[in-house]
Order: sequence, then structure tokens, then C-alpha cells
Amino acid sequence: MIKIQNLTKRYGQIVAVDNIEFTVGKGEILGFLGPNGAGKTTTMNIITGYLPSTEGTVKVSGFDIAQEPNEVKKCIGYLPESPPLYTDMTVNEYLNFVSQLKRVEKGERRKQISDIVEVLGIGDVRERLIDNLSKGYKQRVGVAQALIGNPEVLILDEPTVGLDPNQILEVRNVIKNLGKEHTIILSTHIMQEVKAVCERVVIIDKGKIVAVDTPENLSRGISDSLKITITIAGPKKTVMATLKAMDGIKHVDVLKKLEDDVWEYTVDSDKDVDIRKMLFFEFAKLGYPIMGLKTEEIDLEEVFREYTTKAAGASTHGHNSPQQDSPEKDKEQDVSKEDKGVE
Repeated sequence: MIKIQNLTKRYGQIVAVDNIEFTVGKGEILGFLGPNGAGKTTTMNIITGYLPSTEGTVKVSGFDIAQEPNEVKKCIGYLPESPPLYTDMTVNEYLNFVSQLKRVEKGERRKQISDIVEVLGIGDVRERLIDNLSKGYKQRVGVAQALIGNPEVLILDEPTVGLDPNQILEVRNVIKNLGKEHTIILSTHIMQEVKAVCERVVIIDKGKIVAVDTPENLSRGISDSLKITITIAGPKKTVMATLKAMDGIKHVDVLKKLEDDVWEYTVDSDKDVDIRKMLFFEFAKLGYPIMGLKTEEIDLEEVFREYTTKAAGASTHGHNSPQQDSPEKDKEQDVSKEDKGVE
């Protein structure tokens, strides 16, 4: 659905996006992550046709953004970090206005807007001024304008920024439902959101892609061991001795006692060895039932820090340098001023 090859964007001597490549499959929700100034917004602006690239290609549904920009734009709905709302309009007036801009056939507008309003749950505010809506509703109206024209691809930049926990959950559920019929690129700093919504993650840092995988595989990849929490009914001393004697187990800790002779343990094992079957058969032989077992994954925030600080640590000898990122960040924020005339 989306294919990005050798994509580079330069501003003079500053390289905001540095020869990146990735694809997004049809119907996939892809998390696009990176620290401020990493090149995320620049990349999304190039995909949407708002910015030209310096080098490389972007294809959406087979159309090249440089050669067939209008065809690509028909395929894409875009929600910037700050939704492009006209607050002196009602929701209905605004969505009709966007429909005209996107050249939706006049006979189709009413039904399309009604369907979108129903999907996003904003029917009760259709006749209200946007200026009087809560931030959560404004964000939903922003998603609604992205859906006008029934685009195959949605690009959402920080769709839940500034929302309260209830509003975040509402918008997150909307995105998950939209993912059933749309290909989505989701840029966010909220790691729980990525884990809850995204099937795959691209992490970008200083204009370069530093990781591409599922959230689960990224979590496993940065650790040299696999951590398991296991609950076993049996004498603690015998259980501990059994666990420590098993091949592949590096470390065992007792977490807590749950009830008489039922204890919870944490087990660190070699990450290339799946010890779950071995645990089952070993304790079945002893007659000690396993009451619970789960694999503990490294938090996605830790994964993000690992991938986005390795390069910084190497280049700054272990010190974080705020000045290092500021030129790119400033350039990325000033994109609209420099390139607006191009579009």
C-alpha cells in the first residue's frame, strides 16, 4: 500500500530524513515513533505531498507522489498534530466544506458525512460550533475530516495529544476500528497507545530508521534473557532447587507467597531457549501443579529509549546534548514557512 525507498530530505547542510526505507501493508496499523526532531513530521509531510523530497521515492497504492501527486492525495487522509479546524463553523458546516475541497460528488456528501459522524460518535454535536467543543470532540472532528473522501490511507500525527485518559481511550478505540478498513500510519509519543493499537513499529532517530518490527519482537530483541513469572504449588525450597538446576535458567527469585505452599517466582532464562515445556514436564513429574505462567516483556518505553539513545550515547560520549537536535527540530517545525509556496 505504501512503499518508501531511499527517502532523503535536506535543508542546506541539515539532513532531516536520511535515506530511509519501509513499507506499510494494506490494512496495517503502523506505529511511527521517534524523539522530537527525529524526522517523523517531515516524513509524513512528504508522504502526503505537502513537502517535496530531496531524493528517493514514495508510492501510495502504486502512485508516485512526485509524478502523480493528485492521485496520491486522493488516497490519503491526514490528521496533523493540530487539527485544521475552522472554529467559527459548526461541525456539519465544516465537514461539508472539507467535502467540497476534496471534490466529493454532491450527491454523495450527505451520506458520507452521516456515515463518518456515526463511526466517530459525533452525531450529537453536528450543529454545535467547533469552538465550543471539548478537546476530545475537536480531535474526533479532526479525524472526521481525514476520513472525508473515503481514503485508503490515514496518517495520524499525535491524535491523542492533550486528551484526558477517557478521551484517549475513545480515540484509541476509533483508530482500532478504522484499522479494519484503512491502512494507518500512527505517530505518537504514548507507548501504551502503540502497544494497544499498532501491529508493527518503525523507530526513527536523527533522520535514520533504527528499528522495524512488532512491539513484542522489539521488546525481546534488546534483552539477553527471557523473564517468566510462574506460580507453583509446592514446597518453596524444593521448587527453588528444581528451578535452579534446570538447563537454560540463569536466575530465580521468589516474588511472594499467595497461599499455603503456593509461591510466585520470577525466572530469567536464555532468550533463545523456550523453557515453558520443560517447566511443565519437570513439575508434573514432581506432582507440583503450575498455577500460572506468563512471559514478561520489556516495557516499550524502555525499548524506545534503548534505540534512540544508543547513537546519541556514541556520538556524545555518554552525554545528552540538547543542542545536537535543535537545528533539525527547528527546521522541522519551520517546514510550512519554507515550503508552503512549493505546494
